[in-house]
Amino acid sequence: MQTFYSASAIETMEQRFRTNLINSLSGFKSLNLIATRDLRQNTNLAIFNSVIHLGANPALMAFVVRPDSVERHTLENILETGYFTINHIHQAIIKQAHQTAARYPKDVSEFTATGLTPELKNNFYAPYVKESILQIGLQFKERVDIVTNGTSIIVGQIEQLYLPTHIIATDGFVNLEEAGTVTGIGLDSYHATKQITRLTYAKPDKALQELVTTYLHERE
Repeated sequence: MQTFYSASAIETMEQRFRTNLINSLSGFKSLNLIATRDLRQNTNLAIFNSVIHLGANPALMAFVVRPDSVERHTLENILETGYFTINHIHQAIIKQAHQTAARYPKDVSEFTATGLTPELKNNFYAPYVKESILQIGLQFKERVDIVTNGTSIIVGQIEQLYLPTHIIATDGFVNLEEAGTVTGIGLDSYHATKQITRLTYAKPDKALQELVTTYLHERE
């Protein structure tokens, strides 16, 4: 059995049903905590499922923010200071990470509200999430506004990177499964992962081979 929805049927769906349905269609998504700090030293923390890789040289990442018709503290702080951090989520902090989606007033830090810890290091302006295993510090580079629905893509360049040594392979591959990074479907479903395989670079005249991953250092 297969269910069919036309464009008009999607448009007339009950709002929450449509939101959950459409949010699930893109499949498993990355889950990250984005941390910022304003010029008055107030910290902010919010969960995002839209972080993407844009390029390796320069090292660029981006995420999507919804229309700023209401207060968007993450966006406001990034535009004000030019810095933000992306912090991976693991199983031990799922509930705290999820809670950061609540609409706290600007003078209430989600760090305080959820019990997570802001961590400032190496003179980077935005805080990291101390409990996160993989932390990325970025400098704001560009805002790309999407006219169709009023969202914006926020582009940042990686300035700092912290991750466990034992998850870095000799070819640069990062084993996020070993780090415990979780992924998600929709807005509220959290998942662990299981690697199936790694394959060689695809070429028209060469058969694919399974890659054997070796690491820079053994886990201590």
